[in-house]
Amino acid sequence: MTKTILWILGNRLVVLILALLVFVFGLIFSPFELGGDFPKDPIAVDAIPDIGENQQIVFTEWKGRSPRDIDDQITYPLSAVLLGIPGVKTIRSSSMFGFSSIYVIFEENTEFYWSRSRILEKLNALPPGTLPNDVTPALGPDATALGQVFWYTLEGRDEKGNPAAGWDIHELRNIQDWTVKTALQSAKGVAEVATIGGNRKEYQIEIFPDKLEAFDISVLDIARAVKGANVDIGARTMEINQVEYVVRGVGLLKSISDIRKIVIAYRNDKPIRIIDVANVVSGPAERRGALDVSGADAVGGIVVARFGANPVEVIDAVKEKIAGLSLSLPTKITEAGDAKVTIVPVYDRSLLIKETVQTLSDALWQQILITILVVLFLLGHLRSSIVISASLPLSVMISFIAMKAFAVDA
Repeated sequence: MTKTILWILGNRLVVLILALLVFVFGLIFSPFELGGDFPKDPIAVDAIPDIGENQQIVFTEWKGRSPRDIDDQITYPLSAVLLGIPGVKTIRSSSMFGFSSIYVIFEENTEFYWSRSRILEKLNALPPGTLPNDVTPALGPDATALGQVFWYTLEGRDEKGNPAAGWDIHELRNIQDWTVKTALQSAKGVAEVATIGGNRKEYQIEIFPDKLEAFDISVLDIARAVKGANVDIGARTMEINQVEYVVRGVGLLKSISDIRKIVIAYRNDKPIRIIDVANVVSGPAERRGALDVSGADAVGGIVVARFGANPVEVIDAVKEKIAGLSLSLPTKITEAGDAKVTIVPVYDRSLLIKETVQTLSDALWQQILITILVVLFLLGHLRSSIVISASLPLSVMISFIAMKAFAVDA
């Protein structure tokens, strides 16, 4: 130790250069806003610490089945198989009507994405007969419970940004599912964009029971006919006059009238179509939840950040996508004026994170200033107070460098 101190005292220039390098690299890795063109590669920082367990979720859907059937044929067999994965600490599960959720808890030292790959290997190598034939388990998104960093709603707004009527939740849900969700999922660091609220569009076949009985047709016959009609069939190629033609059968349904014309069966050499035994309409799918904003039904989405991603960078990337997407969102002309679909933020964690970081920055500089004043008052020597106070920012910068090197989130 004595030799080290003597070397430091004898090589002040080298020590000063090392201290400057530590300070510069610490600023590069620090979460503070420096402004300008200063290079930045900040550590991941969040205002809410993620103290949850190292877990992965396996979700399996089996529509129309009771919780007992789900538990006996899905939850228990899958849990028994997943228990054999290395590093598994425990497994928790829940069997609900129509689906099963299995929470695989790993040891804390197990790498997050390594555990996901091991689960996928097990699911892909399930022995035949482990699960029902029409059941496929799925692994949840690569995120934690605290990954919900940004919430938004879709609303109709006029040119001044005020709420405007003209868009119903059914139309907004279609825009969310087919335009907004797809665009935001491509943002850097986004694991999933979950849709909440609104009604999904579907084609509904309203069957008349008395007509089914009269034509001796069952509901399963209608289901098979609709499923079989909504498909393209590939054929073969034919060469005619040295020209090759591709032959195929086009059968995809495009409108309600196409569904009405589907043939279910033949009675007395006459086709029985959907329109003869049922009415086909377009309507909202049945739902079990809703999104309420200020007492009104709304449509929105939840942006989930990927595990290990910097929440601030993810939110900034999402906002950049929203800014570009807003130009292409549709506008409806109403009697009260134009009503343009607008993405309205509801919850933005980056505001809380930046306020927290600013509080840390203010506290750090205040502590340095107070330390200089106290040391200067006690010692009456300016250089000594500056040297002592310099250890405060250097220690913080060393911490940032170590956190970046070992991938530790702040």
